[in-house]
Amino acid sequence: MTRKTINNRTDIADKHFKKLSIQVSLNGLSFCVADTVTQHLIISDAVVFSEEMNPMTLQAELVKLFKKHNLEQMAFDEVITVHRNTLFGLVPKSLFNEDNLLEYLKFNTKVLANDVLAYDEVENQDLIIVYVPYMNVNNYIYDLFGEFTYMHNSTVLLQSLMNNLNQDQEPVCYIHVKEVQMDVTILNQRKLILYNSFTYSTKEDFIYYVLFVLEQLNLDPKTTNVKVFGTIDQDDPIFQLCHTYIKHLSIFTPTIPSSINMESPFTSTMDFTLINTL
Repeated sequence: MTRKTINNRTDIADKHFKKLSIQVSLNGLSFCVADTVTQHLIISDAVVFSEEMNPMTLQAELVKLFKKHNLEQMAFDEVITVHRNTLFGLVPKSLFNEDNLLEYLKFNTKVLANDVLAYDEVENQDLIIVYVPYMNVNNYIYDLFGEFTYMHNSTVLLQSLMNNLNQDQEPVCYIHVKEVQMDVTILNQRKLILYNSFTYSTKEDFIYYVLFVLEQLNLDPKTTNVKVFGTIDQDDPIFQLCHTYIKHLSIFTPTIPSSINMESPFTSTMDFTLINTL
């Protein structure tokens, strides 16, 4: 995936053999540190906020999390930051113009006058993700570590799903669940049919969005495979409610990237998007 890089230096003399990946959203934070020699995860933590933050309080919480694990004193060969929000839009690469970023977002996303817009290219796909990153968070990370890479959550999610799944003969609906956000991806033979993200408050909101999406694509909830993953299991009230409307509903277990040792601590509890940046 093409990533936006904030570059402070290009002549790092020493290798530290550690990689830091961070995911930020107004509803929570997570990070992990990987040893690039042993391919083990050596530190990982996550915080879920009881209420939605604003970008400034989000930064303050990130500072606290970094101080807790002494990350500010560490050195890394690579730092990646993933911005998770619903402030994004998908644009076919063939129609994309870097000078028109605002035009792609202004009709379905609330963009403020001082917002900085960015974009990612999804590798091997005719697709550009245009989005609003949390620039105050970017600036904080830049001040700490210098050169780093940032991208949108949807870029990592789509790239990972489309590159690593079997070529299903029928459309499959994948739903990534985390905090109060659900990312809905519908693929058919690794081709993207739909991607959208919704925030929800109740299990009724959740099933409404799922059924709405299926209806828009003329997909029958009685025959379409729907696979959910993330912070959800079969005992979750959301899963139970969905099962009353969707016959072929299952928990999806993503494969761990080959770059990570399967015996790494934290691997089983790591967020799908975050671990796929490693």
